[in-house]
Amino acid sequence: MKAALVAAPFISVPPADYGGTELFVAHLAEGLQSAGIETIVYANGESTVGTERRSIYSLSEWPIKSAEKAWLRELNHESWAVHDAAKGCDIIHVQSAQAATLSRFTRQAVVLTLHGPHEAALSELYAFYPDVYYVCISDAQCKQEAMPRMRTIHHGIDISRYRLVEKKQQYLSFIGRIAPIKGTHLAVDVAKRTGIPLKIAGDIQPINREYFERKIKPEIDGNLVEYIGPADLEAKNELLGNSMAMLFPIQWNEPFGLVMVESMACGTPVLAMPGGSVQEVVRDGVSGYTCRSVREMVKRTKNLNFDPVAIRSYVEENFSIERMVRGYVALYKEAVAKSKIPEAA
Repeated sequence: MKAALVAAPFISVPPADYGGTELFVAHLAEGLQSAGIETIVYANGESTVGTERRSIYSLSEWPIKSAEKAWLRELNHESWAVHDAAKGCDIIHVQSAQAATLSRFTRQAVVLTLHGPHEAALSELYAFYPDVYYVCISDAQCKQEAMPRMRTIHHGIDISRYRLVEKKQQYLSFIGRIAPIKGTHLAVDVAKRTGIPLKIAGDIQPINREYFERKIKPEIDGNLVEYIGPADLEAKNELLGNSMAMLFPIQWNEPFGLVMVESMACGTPVLAMPGGSVQEVVRDGVSGYTCRSVREMVKRTKNLNFDPVAIRSYVEENFSIERMVRGYVALYKEAVAKSKIPEAA
């Protein structure tokens, strides 16, 4: 079997720092290759994922400066990728709604992983494409949709790339986009209420610059609150591994929240607010707690009693690349069998 994984052309696969979807594509592609599935990744030319790579745009372009130009660039990249993949691949796996519309022009089965939040306009679009195989990244996400070919496959990570740290330092961590829906300001509030230092890492996108300048920057003093900028894998290991807990005070229905799993892989518990996938990913008392308020998060922060080894074992059992790959291989085989197209040699 030969599979095509189509990513957007803006961020390299895997990403240098920000890029949850691109990290997913890299993990899945390499996992599929290890499982005997010949895999081609369509991404930009800076990508280094360990499979065959194809591109028409040489360089990354992030953050996006012009939404209109970005839309045209993505459409051009994805239409080329799907057309090229249709020449020799058995399955075409895309990551965006606009790429799914290209399923009209190919006989191959098309899989779309839903990476973003539920939007009525997108659900309306998906209804026009009932033959696409939709993958939700949490059960909470699936409950919001109604497509006929739909299932949940949780994300997995390469656990070997995350260092288990058993002796923690006295600080809290936050990793994610600096944005209101991510609750960065609430993480700062927890630090101020507890007096426990907070280290923040994450991307500041142009749309959230005003939020950062108004709500976060005035609190950064290098002592109680520190901002260290975007975090690559090494920085994540350092920040999360040594942290006593990672704060995830989400303010929206997060489809998955990969950073929660990354934190737990380092043996660091997650204190999160409910929303979307949180209660599927965080197991209360084992890998962290779901907190209903800042007040509860403050209380939990003051009474942490977790075994880092047990937290990492929880991730190994539930969120490994191998488990994720098994789910996608089963889906691909089912989709190819139903497509009635002879499998590529």
